Amino acid sequence: MSAALLIIDMQVGLFHGPEKPHDGERVLANIQHLIRQARQQHVPIYAVRHTGPTGSPIAAGSPFWQLLPELDLNAESDHVFDKSRPNAFHGTDLAQQLNANQIDDLYLVGMKTQFCIDATCRVAADLGFKPLLVADAHTCMDTPALPAHIIIEHHNATLGGAFARLINSADVSF
Repeated sequence: MSAALLIIDMQVGLFHGPEKPHDGERVLANIQHLIRQARQQHVPIYAVRHTGPTGSPIAAGSPFWQLLPELDLNAESDHVFDKSRPNAFHGTDLAQQLNANQIDDLYLVGMKTQFCIDATCRVAADLGFKPLLVADAHTCMDTPALPAHIIIEHHNATLGGAFARLINSADVSF
């Protein structure tokens, strides 16, 4: 049984945009820790960026669309791909790549909890992968309806068990 780290939408425009992600620096530090650990253990890293329509702030090639330089991803060794829907499997070859590399355990981290993390986690389970939601390595912004920390707590409680195993970044051992 093999594992992979899936980093979702950790992009300049989402992370450093006008709305700041909840506890963003701590979440980023946890993801950086997981990236280092994955590299040490030769665990493949997949990083996806959300691509907006032409003219949007996160249109392909725009400065805001870029993955965070702080992630120190390597285009040669890491699998970087684009998506246009919340579900990272929709319209991408992610499932085929994971299957080709015999990956079962998929550790999910990134943004935004209630959109792309939620959708990708649910679909990963439906496709037969074993998603592990890293409870302290995903985030979102406050909304008019709910503060971000409640959205995160709710999704950890909802996704944990039914769709994914919850794990904290300190407990990940790929």
